[in-house]
Amino acid sequence: MAVITISRQFGAGGKTLGKMIAKTLGYTFADDHIVEMVAEAANVSPHWVESVEKEAGSTLSRIISSMVSKRWLDRILVGERGYIDEDIYLDYIVVIISQVAEEGDVIILGRGSQYILDDHPDAHHVLLIDEVEHRAKFMMDHYDLSQKQAARVVRKEDKRRLNFYRKLGKEDFDDPALYHLVLNMSRVDLETASKLVCKLADK
Repeated sequence: MAVITISRQFGAGGKTLGKMIAKTLGYTFADDHIVEMVAEAANVSPHWVESVEKEAGSTLSRIISSMVSKRWLDRILVGERGYIDEDIYLDYIVVIISQVAEEGDVIILGRGSQYILDDHPDAHHVLLIDEVEHRAKFMMDHYDLSQKQAARVVRKEDKRRLNFYRKLGKEDFDDPALYHLVLNMSRVDLETASKLVCKLADK
């Protein structure tokens, strides 16, 4: 019942790798799935959740810092809200990622899952890194972007990720000590990376 979290520098191939591993192991790939679960719980559209997700972070440090006492939260997040903002989203994301992890056999992409599940006994945390130019090329090859578009997207997402974790109070997000496995995607291909992560999960 293993859990694999994949953190990545944008364009390092996290989503592609996650789907490959999920297919090989027969695991659930929890990316859009988490968005859908939050949307259902909050009684809002997935599009609204995605919009809030892009802006989330300013209050996430409060959620994470108090997570030990609030892991399952004092309140049970139920009922028909029909509304979502950053605070509600962040409350849900901690609970839902924890719930998804408890079900096991899942790949969780990003969303601070390496911190939320830091003490989960069956979680394996993976970090993908790569050079900026390689990441831009990956976006060009896999998402049909021009060189200019790809470079702009990578720069924008790098900045957003940095700001996100600074607001989280977690500037050590690229510290290899947080992870079971760090993969430099400029030195390994996706197939090799998939095999390494699958071997890690099979321990």
